[in-house]
Formats: sequence, structure tokens, C-alpha cells
Amino acid sequence: MTQQAPFPTHETTPRTSIRWWRTLAAGILLLSGVIAAHAQVAPNGQKQMGEPADDKLPTVLHGVTIAQHLNEQLPLDSTFVDETGKAVKLGQYFDGKHPVLLALVYYKCPILCSEELKGLTGALEMVSYRPGKDFQIVAISIDPTETPAIAASKKREYVTYYGHPESASGWHFLTGKKDQIDLVAQAVGFRYVWDPEVQQYAHASGIMLLTPQGRVAQYYYGIEYAPRDIQLGLVEASQGKIGNVVDQVLLYCFHYDPRQGRYGPVIFNILRLSALVTVLLLGGFMLFMFRRDALAARRGRLTRTAT
Repeated sequence: MTQQAPFPTHETTPRTSIRWWRTLAAGILLLSGVIAAHAQVAPNGQKQMGEPADDKLPTVLHGVTIAQHLNEQLPLDSTFVDETGKAVKLGQYFDGKHPVLLALVYYKCPILCSEELKGLTGALEMVSYRPGKDFQIVAISIDPTETPAIAASKKREYVTYYGHPESASGWHFLTGKKDQIDLVAQAVGFRYVWDPEVQQYAHASGIMLLTPQGRVAQYYYGIEYAPRDIQLGLVEASQGKIGNVVDQVLLYCFHYDPRQGRYGPVIFNILRLSALVTVLLLGGFMLFMFRRDALAARRGRLTRTAT
């Protein structure tokens, strides 16, 4: 009975190499496809096919927008009332170590604000960091008539929706007077108006990411937010204090685009990283082959010596 050799014979080496090169080529093609797909995304703010022109907007909406005030300092001395009815200062949610996600909404909003908070909560479910431990969430009502009782109800709703009751200490739903609300709204460029015809506030949808010192770091628009954007934003806003190795690698490959309110690929960095990975894979493969040949030669010498 012939005993099977413990190492691959030289006849199988070409097939192994061919399979390895095919796998590498497929990976490079896949990476190229991803890069091409990202390159075709149009920047936010450009008119898309079928979008209405500005002159077709209702008059009341002309003053409604979110103007980016990057690096603007929030009025940390502004005063509000939290969901428990306690008077608070905005600055107490900024400890100099952890970033803050800010949402300007109103709790009786029939549709948009609820979708915005649900979108944020849904994104946070897929982020590895937790409110109360790694960052804070502050929602401020733009309606000065709303009460702490309404705020408390909303907090219970979204903490329950989030599914991590232990994070409740990181969620803060505030109400306040109009002059204090406007101080914060003006600082972050959040422009809203009261529409007397429908008895509702007209406002844009988006959340702001703030540094641990209370400066505006990033804006995320719309009602749905990419978990990757939130995760990378938290890492950058906290100056790396809550980041890990994987996040730092992603930050190397993705750069925040303030026009789009999201992270996009940095093509040259991705190409550099893919080239480095290719070199490491080839080096590892060559090292494996050299080691295998050396062990095979040693085994051959031992066999000849024994005979």
C-alpha cells in the first residue's frame, strides 16, 4: 500500500498557483467594480432629474434650510428643561471626552421628526458604540409650548425602539423657551418657520454631530443615516478616543464630504491599501512556497540518509 506524501508534490504546484492567481484577480476586479460604483454617485446639492426648481417651492419654505456652520461653538450656557422636569444647561452634556449627536425636532411633529428619530435610532442599532457610554444624544424641541411630559414619552418610545434600556442615560429630550431654542438653532444653521395655515413647523431634516467641546463637526441630512457614516463620524469627532484599529483603517479609505453629508471613498488611498494587501499576500504566498520546498528537500535528505 502506497503511503500518501504529507506535502503536495511538484505536479500539483502549478494548479495551486493558478487557483490562487484566479482568486486574486477576482478580488481585484471586485474592488475595481466597487470603486467605479462609488465614483458614479452624484454630489448632494446638484439638481437631479425630476427635482422641482426652487421657484416652485411654497413661499413659507424659502427660509427653511440647514446651513452648515462647521466648527461653530454651541451656546453651552443656554438653559432647557429635561424630560424629568429638571432645569439643565446644554453644556452639561459635553464632558470634553465624548461626542454628541444633536437633533432639532418637535415632539408633536406628525411625520418628519418621527421618521428622523427612527432613522437615527435604526442606524445606531448597527453601530458598535453605545449612547451613555461612548457618546450622548440630545434632542431639542423647537416648539416652546411642548412640555417635559411629552419629552419623557418620546424618550421612552425611542429607547424602547433602540432595544438597549441600559443606554437610557445617554438619551436626553429637552424643551425650552424660544430665545434659548433659537440660540442653538442659529449656531448650527437650523432655520425653521411656523406655518400658520397648517399649524405646524416647517423645517428641514438632519442631525448634527458635535465634538466633546461643543463645536459643530458634521451634518447628516435626510431621515435615513448610514451606520458607517455615524460610526466614522463618532471616531473623528471624539479625536480617536473611541476608535479601534478597524475604524482607523476605514477612516484612511473614506473621507467625509460635507456637500453630501456622508463619507465617500478616497480612491487613491483605497488603491494604496489594495496594493499593500496585494504585496503582503504575494509575500506570504512566496514565503509559504519557499518554506514548503525547504521542508520537502529536508525530508528527502532524511529519507536518503535512512536508506
